[in-house]
Amino acid sequence: MSKPFIDHRTYTIRARGMAEFIDVFDRLAMPIQLKYLGAPAGFYMSDIGALNQVVHLWAYESIADYDARRTARDADPHWPAYLQASAHLIVAQESRIIRRVEFKSLARFAD
Repeated sequence: MSKPFIDHRTYTIRARGMAEFIDVFDRLAMPIQLKYLGAPAGFYMSDIGALNQVVHLWAYESIADYDARRTARDADPHWPAYLQASAHLIVAQESRIIRRVEFKSLARFAD
């Protein structure tokens, strides 16, 4: 069964800055994220509706797991390089923790 807590992050990127943001994230953030958070549950760009947005999803076992892994990531000496390189690209950020809902009717489709 997949991890029940998801950190759902939406970043709004400055107009015409998406390619640079994706490059910066891939080079500087993703290796650190993978080390501490594991692979993302999903990574998407908006195509219809609000534009210039990236949504990434990271799965956790619990809020304590979320806190511990993000604290370790934030302490990584290479993390500030990503923050500095992306600062001019990110217009807004939104983060929420969402929790999986278990539907009995969907049990046969479970992973």
